[in-house]
Amino acid sequence: MTSQRLSLFFAPLVLLGLLVGLADLGQASTGEDEDYYMQELLTREQYNQVQSLEKPVASIPERQDHNPVKKVPKGKEKTEKTNADAKAANKKPEKPKKSALKGPNSSSDGEKQYKSMKEECPPMGLETLKIDDFQLHASTIRRYGLGAHRGRLNIQAGLYEDDLYDGAWCAGRDDPLQWFEVDARRLTKFTGVITQGRSSLWSSDWVTSYKVMVSNDSHTWITLKNGSKDLIFSGNREKEIPVRNIFPVPVVARYIRVNPRSWYNSGSICMRVEVLGCPMPDPNNYYHRRNEVITTDDLDFRHHSYKEMRQLMKVVNEMCPNITRIYNIGKSHNGLKLYAIEISDNPGEHEVGEPEFRYTAGSHGNEVLGRELLLLLMQFICLEYLSGNQRIRHLVEETRIHLLPSVNPDGYEKAFEVGSELSGWSLGRWSNDGIDIHHNFPDLNSVLWEAEAKKWIPRKMFNHHVAIPEWYQSRNASVAVETRALIVWMEKMPFVLGGNLQGGELVVTFPYDKTRSLGVTREQTPTPDDHVFRWLAFSYASTHRLMTDANRRVCHREDFAKEDGTINGASWHTAPGSMNDFSYLHTNCFELSMYVGCDKFPHESELPEEWENNRESLLVFMEQVHRGIKGVVRDMQGRGIPNAIISVEGISHDIRTAADGDYWRLLNPGEYRVSARAEGYSLTSKKCEVGYEMGATRCDFTISRTNLSRIKEIMERFNKQPIRLPVRQLQARRSRERRLGT
Repeated sequence: MTSQRLSLFFAPLVLLGLLVGLADLGQASTGEDEDYYMQELLTREQYNQVQSLEKPVASIPERQDHNPVKKVPKGKEKTEKTNADAKAANKKPEKPKKSALKGPNSSSDGEKQYKSMKEECPPMGLETLKIDDFQLHASTIRRYGLGAHRGRLNIQAGLYEDDLYDGAWCAGRDDPLQWFEVDARRLTKFTGVITQGRSSLWSSDWVTSYKVMVSNDSHTWITLKNGSKDLIFSGNREKEIPVRNIFPVPVVARYIRVNPRSWYNSGSICMRVEVLGCPMPDPNNYYHRRNEVITTDDLDFRHHSYKEMRQLMKVVNEMCPNITRIYNIGKSHNGLKLYAIEISDNPGEHEVGEPEFRYTAGSHGNEVLGRELLLLLMQFICLEYLSGNQRIRHLVEETRIHLLPSVNPDGYEKAFEVGSELSGWSLGRWSNDGIDIHHNFPDLNSVLWEAEAKKWIPRKMFNHHVAIPEWYQSRNASVAVETRALIVWMEKMPFVLGGNLQGGELVVTFPYDKTRSLGVTREQTPTPDDHVFRWLAFSYASTHRLMTDANRRVCHREDFAKEDGTINGASWHTAPGSMNDFSYLHTNCFELSMYVGCDKFPHESELPEEWENNRESLLVFMEQVHRGIKGVVRDMQGRGIPNAIISVEGISHDIRTAADGDYWRLLNPGEYRVSARAEGYSLTSKKCEVGYEMGATRCDFTISRTNLSRIKEIMERFNKQPIRLPVRQLQARRSRERRLGT
């Protein structure tokens, strides 16, 4: 590093030392979600259209908002951001990582410690909750629910405003003396600020320009300058789309304040904020976080584009060719293949008696943490298998695992292009044709419940494998191509257990996701297997580092830790046509949703810690596929019988055998009366006991043909005509009968 660059780098430190005696300039005084998503989608389109037409603007925006700051003549202020660099600013720089899978990345100049004056640090963690509530302060607040602790980027409010969980920090007064403050608790190099307006369906509040001030003692404050004048940053143009401002020169301090100078003329001073900052070196480890987590796994911790995801899957396949296979289940709306990777000791084959498990992620394209977790899990299993990890080897040898990291690659590419902090809450959520894939499945709940009300079960209709309605299969139905591909995949593979990874919360949800009562948005709606689903949900939540922590801060407005980090989907918010309900009612697979983090799109620097938060949970949940009973249903000749029905006494939900006659029935420990039957075969029952130790109990069945089915088979063989023997054969048989009689 040259002496000139060193002087530039430490200029902020010198400036702080010279100005430490200046006066304090800052102290002068599941229905609702869709509405939010649609609102942001429309405003983002309008925002992009306006931005593409506008010329570069001065640092103080010229608009008809309330603005107590005197306008600066054109050309006097330095332009903060031009249209040319705005596009580049939206793209988050990716730092190359060393990985056991990819090898070290090379650079012609090596790892430069100083690249440009506009250096950018990662988010400090307002959105991810690394910054706790006690580190956030404000000049005034309108009420507790709009306090400083709610001023976090992308925090969500409820449908109705309340006194506890609203969607921003809002000042108690609307004047230019208000401020929002973050205490970093240690010297930090601040490089930028990201702002948003208030999350609300009923109010329109956002800040259009602001100053930034820093301090080392929270008493003496220094305002960032543009020459000899205070630097004014352009804020938001609406409430949902984040706006990032990078400081011309990094500033080192402990405290940072955002001082609103103007705001939307029909609204109030309300903000959601993220601060970009790098902690300064701490030789004595004095500021070490108590809950800081460092992973020892040498994996590829970064966000992957579609092309990079495909390449990474190929690398894993080449490293572990004997236990992996890459295939695709179909294509997205834009023609991107939906790639899955299979992990098994015999990839490409279904082994009799071996259960099949699946993880999917990215049905909402902007919820990218689940996608990266599956890519990390794929790498982890491969490396641990090669290193001889007995737990992983047993899992691979006894289970056929399928990982589908990106159900909605079109949506992901939209969010990835903008970057983790600027994608907002909903950009990329839907498929390219505007469909929410996770809630795009046929509503089989209504079909089943109507049949139950009419007492058609089991006489006219089964309580499982509910058929897909004809209207849903028509070409004119609003069904995403990704959803159709998923359904074909789910029908083809005999999955036993599945989890779909989502984001924006910390909770595990289980079916039913739709309320049984009409017009009710929240209602406990259990399945016949509610006790099993609760155990499966708890197995993930209880092994997650944060989900069941009663002391953790809520992500947005729901305290799921009180319920051990799990909840029945319908009691949270009703969701007809969910993937979980469809999987349970149309196939044998028990499906749950894992919301794996408060931040849908965490910064790349957060991925190692998020991996540690979820790694054990991902493994433990997979192991639950071996809980319950398993077996094979055969005929008297020893042949497996497909589509035989397995019933458990007291549980009004049956399953069916796979093509080879094998089955798996998830059950909690206990003793059960289990029956097996098939068309044309007699019903057979036996007691099967499930223990507490891991491993499904073997419970095989041999069933015989009924007399009626034998007669029908003979009749069909002879075209349903009486058997007529030739005259000679008939005479010979009668003569034999007479001889035997004499």
